[in-house]
Formats: sequence, structure tokens, C-alpha cells
Amino acid sequence: MTSVLPGEVTADGSGSGSASAAPADPLALAVSWLPGTGAPVTMTLSTIGLDGYPSARTVLLSAFDGERLHFHTDSRSRKAAEVAAVPRATATIVWPETARQLVVTGDVAPDTDQEARAAYAARTHYLQVLAWVNDHPLAAAEDDVRRATWAAFIAEHRDAVLDPPDTWVGYAITPVRMLFWRGATDAPSNRLAFERDGDGTWTSERWPG
Repeated sequence: MTSVLPGEVTADGSGSGSASAAPADPLALAVSWLPGTGAPVTMTLSTIGLDGYPSARTVLLSAFDGERLHFHTDSRSRKAAEVAAVPRATATIVWPETARQLVVTGDVAPDTDQEARAAYAARTHYLQVLAWVNDHPLAAAEDDVRRATWAAFIAEHRDAVLDPPDTWVGYAITPVRMLFWRGATDAPSNRLAFERDGDGTWTSERWPG
């Protein structure tokens, strides 16, 4: 494994992959790292807990539109309460097979209803059903009750095209910091760190891995 991975472009856009040349646009680099539409991507979503401690969980990346990372959840969830209180989050995506890690920190804003509905429609049937039935009372129930509730919902909606429940909400992270980590076996690993300035431009710096 080398210290330069495919998809890195130079500041002048030549695409040479030089380890010493930082790409000008981290969003374009993120596009090259993330898989195409339809490929499932999980990420660790970290928020600021209501008690002041960090709070993290694994969620699906619903979409990356070239500017923002979108995720969806139940409006009654802990993460929804946390981003309502402090609308900031960090998303960490790891690709062990290619020794890459992308860490995105930014400001969180609600998705539009259209974006949320589109994300729900793209979910698997299992995850669509999960959004309807997986609430706190059912989570606390015995296994046989949980299974029976699931089976009853499936039977009742067997041939129906499901719409999202009223509790289905989406959020988008607008990056202010992006870290691209690359591993290596023949050189030290390193991180390419980007910070967004107040005028929207990006500055970059390489950090130890």
C-alpha cells in the first residue's frame, strides 16, 4: 500500500496524486472517495450530548450532494434532541480495506420535507418498517412482543407502498472542517486537514497520521 491513494487531485486539478500537493477543493475530494448513488455507507455520527458529554452512534449516510452530508432519524431520538440544542456534529466514515478515513465536522440544519421523503423512499423495506415500529415502548418490550408487533405490521401493510411516518426527519451537515486520513505500509500515515474560512474558501494543512 502506498501513501497516495486514487482520487486525490492536485491543487491545479492535474490529478497527479502527488503526496505533497493538496487538492484545492475538499468537497470534490470527498466526492471521489465516497461511492456512487445507491451504495450503502455507514458513518459514526457524533453530537454534543445534553449532559455536555460527546454522544456517538452509527447511522446511514443518506446522501452526499457535493456540499452537505445528509442523515435521517426519528424526531424522538436522542440525536434529534441533541442537534436541536446544539446544531453541530461530526461524521466519521472509515474504509478499512483501502486504509482511508474521512472526518467531517460542521453545522447541522433540517432537511426539506422533499429531501426527507426521498431518503425514506430509498431505504430498504426493512428500514422503512423500522422507522414505523421502532419506538421506545417497543424497545423495552420482551422479544416475543417485539417480534409479534413487527409481524403484525408486516401483515397489515403487506402490499402497501409505505410513506414515512410523521416522526421521520432528516438533517444535513454543512462542513466547516474536513480531515482525510490515508494509511500506508511504506510511509507514515498522514491526515490532510481542511478548514473553511469565513468567506467560504478553504485552507489546508497536513497533519501527522
